[in-house]
Amino acid sequence: MIIPWSDQLREYLVIRAAARRRQAFVIALAVLGTTSLVACTAGSTAAPGRPGATAASADPADRPDLRRFYGQRLAWRACGDSYQCADLTVPMDYSRPGDGKTFVLPVAKAATSTAGRRIGSLLYNPGGPGERGVQALKDGLADDLGRGVRERFDIVAFDPRGVGESRPALTCRTGTESDDASPAAAAMPLYPRTASERADALAGARATADACQKASGPLLPHVGTDDAARDLDVLRAALGDRKLTYVGWSYGTSLGTSYAEQFPRRVRAMVLDGAVDPSLDWRQRMLGQAKGFRDAVADYADSCAATVGDACPGATPEEIRALIDRLLRRTRTEPLRVDGSEDGLDAAGLVSALSLSMYTPEAQWQGLSEALREADGGDGTKLAALGTGGEEETEEEQESGTASDDESQSEESPSGQPSVPEDNSDAALIAVNCLDVPHPRDERAYWDALAPADKAAGVYGTSGLTGELVCKDWPSGRQQPHRVDAAGVPPVLVVGTEGDPATPYGEAVSLARQFPGGMLLSFEAAGHTGYGRNACVDRKVEEYLVSLAKVTPGTTCAP
Repeated sequence: MIIPWSDQLREYLVIRAAARRRQAFVIALAVLGTTSLVACTAGSTAAPGRPGATAASADPADRPDLRRFYGQRLAWRACGDSYQCADLTVPMDYSRPGDGKTFVLPVAKAATSTAGRRIGSLLYNPGGPGERGVQALKDGLADDLGRGVRERFDIVAFDPRGVGESRPALTCRTGTESDDASPAAAAMPLYPRTASERADALAGARATADACQKASGPLLPHVGTDDAARDLDVLRAALGDRKLTYVGWSYGTSLGTSYAEQFPRRVRAMVLDGAVDPSLDWRQRMLGQAKGFRDAVADYADSCAATVGDACPGATPEEIRALIDRLLRRTRTEPLRVDGSEDGLDAAGLVSALSLSMYTPEAQWQGLSEALREADGGDGTKLAALGTGGEEETEEEQESGTASDDESQSEESPSGQPSVPEDNSDAALIAVNCLDVPHPRDERAYWDALAPADKAAGVYGTSGLTGELVCKDWPSGRQQPHRVDAAGVPPVLVVGTEGDPATPYGEAVSLARQFPGGMLLSFEAAGHTGYGRNACVDRKVEEYLVSLAKVTPGTTCAP
């Protein structure tokens, strides 16, 4: 991961606030780090590192103990302008579906207005892990998919198990700490060099893991991507669709890949935009992403004038780079003043703001430029807002006390259990990433990787590696890095943006090659993902989703 956990989870909020378009994945920086790797389900022979099913495995829908889940039909109700909502029940543990423990997942639909031309449902995941699909749909994601897609499909969203308004939902709040003491927000040095700094970093990561275990322990083994992919198949059946049409951005590519491996012959069409390569281990993913953000910030300095003109915080790329370096040096020892904050903006917050502003240059670089200019004068307020994935509160919001989407509810529930924050994406991000991606238990593996990370990507590498420490003490799943095993799947379309910082372009190239008949659509641009940002990409994706038109090798879209 590239920046502190508390900031990674805000990718969707950044994109929604800046561009109101789907590319929410957010940072997680992608997914941020969306390092979830795919694996699992009971079945016959599996690919190395993946204890999963093959195309020859028995159909889960035929299992007697799963029939009540696969046989359910959704009871739709109106839930806002032109939307319908329902609930989907899935087993908490697919190996014990009859034990009575379940997740109830919220589902929402924007039905096509041309029913006579309807192909079926189009399901999607906006990223994360931890982003709320239902909220993204209500925020207008369906409109960004294009008229051709909207006319032919019902657009269907859901909150994955443990996320958003799923019941139960993940939380790392135990009910004993204050809102400001959320374990995910624990500060870490960018490069812990001394024994004391390393001890503090380990203690902070361990406190986060302990708090999540205390608050959500029984859920943690059951929120991995493979189980979410099985939920996706139950939803497909509940919608009455024989095969799945799916779009996944960022982390959503991991979810789609897992579905394709477990249910290859159930796929009708699948678009994976902002790809996560399941063959990479935790360190490879982290370093690739760190280099991506370092290069993206360098590209900001080089391309700022062409993108935002006179708003740039320097007259030349050299002046912009010097300003950023000056702020990094200053904030290591002296946090910048931030209105309404006693702590100010430190170096970690600055790296967070820079990284989060690389997702959609056309929507974010203007605000970043203004924030950097003010920070150079000593005011870090705007940068601090960018670093938490949000926007500054307006005067009206400050006067009325109105909070943003990520306002949390820290009081205990009537049952005495800690209540779940309104936005629990921080807990979901940590829980899914740590469960999906094997991490070393020995702290020396992390410290040994610090110097190489610093050499490869500077502060983006060291802060990213420090962020991985939380997974050291986390219960791990069975997944291992592996190449895609999806024999029988139809051609999958992978979209790769050549300047993508969060999910580097090389991962899209690799993922497309791993799928049998996989197709790669390249987008020559900076920023994270391509579908929803470019007319050429949108047209190629639409032709594939609607008509299953193949994309020829070497196809590239320009800005």
